[in-house]
Amino acid sequence: MTPRLLLSKARRFFSAKLCAPLCLCVIFFFLPWTSPVQDLDKPLQNIDDEITAFTFAPDGRIAYGVRHNIKTKKYDLQHDDLWLMETGGKRRRLVQGDKFSRGDQLFSYAADGFSWSPNGRYLLAQLFTTTVTDESGRTEDSFMALALEDNGKEVHIGKGESIIKDCYKPSFLLDNATIVYLTEAVKPRMLFSFRYTNLNTGPAGPIFEGRTFIDYVRIPNSNAALAVERDRAMSGPPRLQRLELLAQDNKEIATLDGYEGGLSLSPSGKKVAYFIDREVLEVRDLAAPDHFARLRVGLGNVQWSPDESRILLKRAVERKSGDVVWITLPTLPAQRPDQPVPVFQPTPQPILHGVTFRDMAVSPDGRFLAVVAPGRRNLLLFPLPN
Repeated sequence: MTPRLLLSKARRFFSAKLCAPLCLCVIFFFLPWTSPVQDLDKPLQNIDDEITAFTFAPDGRIAYGVRHNIKTKKYDLQHDDLWLMETGGKRRRLVQGDKFSRGDQLFSYAADGFSWSPNGRYLLAQLFTTTVTDESGRTEDSFMALALEDNGKEVHIGKGESIIKDCYKPSFLLDNATIVYLTEAVKPRMLFSFRYTNLNTGPAGPIFEGRTFIDYVRIPNSNAALAVERDRAMSGPPRLQRLELLAQDNKEIATLDGYEGGLSLSPSGKKVAYFIDREVLEVRDLAAPDHFARLRVGLGNVQWSPDESRILLKRAVERKSGDVVWITLPTLPAQRPDQPVPVFQPTPQPILHGVTFRDMAVSPDGRFLAVVAPGRRNLLLFPLPN
């Protein structure tokens, strides 16, 4: 590796001037909308920056990262700025990337996601980092979380550091102080273990010690989570579990035929969706786990409609561009274990004229859709199209 270039094996953090020119996608948002159900002449908000990640707060605010390249004598680095957009559109920079450093080691980082406390006061910024570990220029990739107040002030966890090292997918419990997160148990990001810490008292230790998981999602208004567990040797099938994170108790919901990602909980917490392979989405009733349906829709980012009758699907893997479509969900029938499970072939309903997007999310109240356009990667906010 040359000293002018710091590369992450999982993400590219080099300066844009070193990259081959990107082909810009032309997005026809200035043209009149012709569909009566998508009569959107322009977005409600347009953040005209290169967005690296964003997340809605419980009250509709948006935390987001903006790519920021900096230069040193030997390396071109990426140190994203972290911003907050209020519901009225006012924007405040929380972290200035070129002023954010830790210790003596050089590192690049990109904003990878955000997690809000239930009261909306605290924010965890998940950062994907690449650190130069020695004089030869060897690098190491990892995740860490930066704890902030919503005014940008760093939160010193247990009066120590404001960062949580080796931290992936952090989330707050209901007390607005306890944080649960994943650490890698089998690299690279194949299996994880749970740990927790506390803003007031600091690191606390493991949860469900000795057990390993592929993914998890929090259950709203509770200290519980749904998680996909798999043994460290990966010899058995994945199992869907309900985890009580404080009591460290669990209840198995179902044994899955496979798990490819996309674990997503409906707004009411009554249904869960996930991909069992790269084509088939499985939707399951949590109150009656033997009631489920399979849909051949292709792997992508799943968001729920407020009434849970449909899902909004960006038909591409994470960080890749794809179109956004509505998928109507069928009734979830009881499935007999001795019978094959039928796979539905739903008809996708495109929105936003079939234009492709790099990322998307629906606001917690179900009223708005935020999308990141390819090319310049600006963030656009629309009313959620019907």
